[in-house]
Amino acid sequence: MKRRAFLASSAVSLSAVAGCLGGGGSVPTPSDGNTDGYPPEFDDKPEKRDIDTSSFGTVKENGVQVPLAPIDVAHYWYKRGEARMADARGKKQYKTSHIYGSVLSQAAPGRRSSDDPVKDWPKDDRIICYCGCPHHLSSIRASQLINEGFKEVYVIDEGFWEWHERGYPMRGEDVGSTPKNWVIRGEAQSAFAGKNAWARHRPTKQVESTDITDEGSYELHLKFHEVGPDSTIEVETPGYTVEGKLKDLSAGTVQG
Repeated sequence: MKRRAFLASSAVSLSAVAGCLGGGGSVPTPSDGNTDGYPPEFDDKPEKRDIDTSSFGTVKENGVQVPLAPIDVAHYWYKRGEARMADARGKKQYKTSHIYGSVLSQAAPGRRSSDDPVKDWPKDDRIICYCGCPHHLSSIRASQLINEGFKEVYVIDEGFWEWHERGYPMRGEDVGSTPKNWVIRGEAQSAFAGKNAWARHRPTKQVESTDITDEGSYELHLKFHEVGPDSTIEVETPGYTVEGKLKDLSAGTVQG
């Protein structure tokens, strides 16, 4: 793997930065005290209705089709206590705001804690993963769970920020905060089509991901808390890793 420092100009030089994108640590306990992924019991539980899950769209990730649950269905299951919620984002994003009752279960294997509670949940339980991009990190995590034998796993199609916009139940240190959306575009070898490109802010352990297209391009949408134009971001593809200031990465095209 090549690691480079990205500059605003097209000239990109080798960097001496060591190590790969990683790091883990313990999973923070939700501020509501839940660790089982279930919400509290609500007084306004909706009436039971039929849900046609066969009508859901899907996205292919890690060799499996991941079902995309519409947010109104996810909210219905949630309010009825019929689904466990798993947040696939980074620690800072989770600590700032998360779905009330959800647990942190990060998509990046190198960052997931060994005491991730999801791994011990019954394989037959309904699990809903979510992220903010709106459903890339969550589809990665969901596909991992499906490949591990979990039988009913979904992701919220519209993502966490639609949940946030609707004012659905949340907890966190600053649930009202809505970060700016930064876009980083890059190019990788077409041989890596279908693989993942990653962006990470090391100091706050925030992470985002997207698929590399058939042409080798990718587009990362970063809604990171407490980052600005001069924050250093690392971008990783299967062929290279670059780092640079966010204002530079978002102004040019990242290349290996």
